[in-house]
Amino acid sequence: MSTRDHDERAADRPGPPGPVGARSDDPARAAVRAGTQADPAEVRAFAIEAARLLDDRKCEDVVLLDVRTLSEVCDYVIVGTGTSDRQMRSVADELADEGKARGHACFSTAKDSAATWIVVDFVDVVVHLFEPSQRAYYDLESLWSDAPEIAWARPD
Repeated sequence: MSTRDHDERAADRPGPPGPVGARSDDPARAAVRAGTQADPAEVRAFAIEAARLLDDRKCEDVVLLDVRTLSEVCDYVIVGTGTSDRQMRSVADELADEGKARGHACFSTAKDSAATWIVVDFVDVVVHLFEPSQRAYYDLESLWSDAPEIAWARPD
């Protein structure tokens, strides 16, 4: 199944994307996850670079969480707040390009009908871009409160 086919299926699902941006019961995603032989250090490095990209593009309150011991769906969750739907869509597109360039092709993207929550799923890394009120409403940081936060800021 192509990424485009999966994106169209995801767009047909009612409501906003799931709490980690991916359905653990999706057989196509499960097959990709099971077949992933990505180097853990490379996955972590990509997650850090993705968080930095959000910050570079003026997303606010960027958080990178290590959910490896808490989730079977992904290893890292990134949450950031966008300033507009246009900015969030642009950042999501740039993330997909950066992932592809680094060997972490985007598996799928999903957004709610008003583009107040966009999820970019790289299988091992899932990025959530929220409009401020949606981020407060879904409060993913509380959902993953047991996950350690990873420092991602560039050294001075």
